[in-house]
Amino acid sequence: MDKFTTLTGIAAPMPLVNIDTDMIIPKQFLKTIQRSGLGKNLFDEMRYTLDGAEIPGFVLNQPQYRDAQILVAGDNFGCGSSREHAPWALLDFGIRCVISTSFADIFYNNCFKNGILPVMLPPEAVAVLMKDAEKGSNARMIVDLESQTVTSSDGEVFAFEVDAFKKHCLINGLDDIGLTMEKAGAIDTYEKQTAQARPWV
Repeated sequence: MDKFTTLTGIAAPMPLVNIDTDMIIPKQFLKTIQRSGLGKNLFDEMRYTLDGAEIPGFVLNQPQYRDAQILVAGDNFGCGSSREHAPWALLDFGIRCVISTSFADIFYNNCFKNGILPVMLPPEAVAVLMKDAEKGSNARMIVDLESQTVTSSDGEVFAFEVDAFKKHCLINGLDDIGLTMEKAGAIDTYEKQTAQARPWV
């Protein structure tokens, strides 16, 4: 998993509330267990017509937001089913941070396990950042995980809270497998000791 320390990038405004995981990645794309390749189907039903043509008005189809790495969203982002494909699709598109007033719990935790930082801020702060994101590619936000701040293109700084353990994992690029591998030496020692003490196992 890629480390997350400081991200400077274009933020796309998506002021819709209750964006659920089926909107993020519709059910027909859940057949794969590969984490790559889902970005092209991110927000599929909002991005494309039934015959596959791009919908020009959708934010991520607009030229200034095609390379967005930050998403500023409405309340209750990631609600609905617990599909891990949702953060996979966001990450594969290039989104490394989602800012909202609230997230569904399972989606929130899945983000950290897949290298995405979900930032919760009060409504007034999100409103300022949403307005800032509407400026397009000339407005770049800075998300600093170490200092736990989001800085708007105008230099306005907003502090956010994050669990210390989740922060440690993101900064060091540790998913569940990475956390286990940190203990590889202790695991090997235990297995050797167990093999000697109980060779019949």
